[in-house]
Amino acid sequence: MSSSRMRGRAATIAALAGATVLLAAVPAFAHVTVTPNSAAQGSYSTVAFKVPNEEDSASTTKVEVNLPTDHPVASVSIQPVPGWTAQVTKSKLATPLKSDDGTIDEAVTKITWSGGKIAPGQFQQFPVSFGPLPATTDALVFKTLQTYDNGDIVRWIDVPKEGEAEPQHPAPTLKLTAAAASDGASATPSVTATPAADAKSGGSSAGTQAASSDTSDGTARALGVAGIVVGAIGIGYGVFAGRRRNPSA
Repeated sequence: MSSSRMRGRAATIAALAGATVLLAAVPAFAHVTVTPNSAAQGSYSTVAFKVPNEEDSASTTKVEVNLPTDHPVASVSIQPVPGWTAQVTKSKLATPLKSDDGTIDEAVTKITWSGGKIAPGQFQQFPVSFGPLPATTDALVFKTLQTYDNGDIVRWIDVPKEGEAEPQHPAPTLKLTAAAASDGASATPSVTATPAADAKSGGSSAGTQAASSDTSDGTARALGVAGIVVGAIGIGYGVFAGRRRNPSA
């Protein structure tokens, strides 16, 4: 086999391998996701559901996000999206939530956006504020349905599992991390002198300041004298050196 034919085959194999990698990577960019993908437990956070259009000849016309009922969120607020209408569905909770405002027996379980369009090659973000986020789980899974104007419905409901390959239609997942410990307890308070403390010390603070001032003055005088001595030595050395070069002087 000629070297040119071998190079041609190598180029073909490389091109196929590159195409395979690209095809494998494309679906990862087309998933419905939640951004940011993590938040602290017990916090109030604003996230956005990012919905891309995966079809070439159809537009997305409805997005339905289902909130988990096993770990409900007490408060949900929606940011208006131009061109879209949001509908919030509340349901009775099997286990009521206890909050600072009392017991909550119902919570938002579904948000549906409709009326707008996500054209092919485009995406739309739907911001939502949640809080306080549950402190009894490390993730919230939002099973989502994406409806197109040609009747297709993509169900983003597969729950990703650690250690396994990503499913074909993973549900948007918000990871919950442990809340950061407060730094206030570890901070060392600053100590300041009060007039009462100065009075009890019998003016020792003022005496210390005076001693410090005297020490500074003494140091300044010593440095001044040393400078004069060094200058005199330099002048004497210059005169002596001049006489050696000119003995008649």
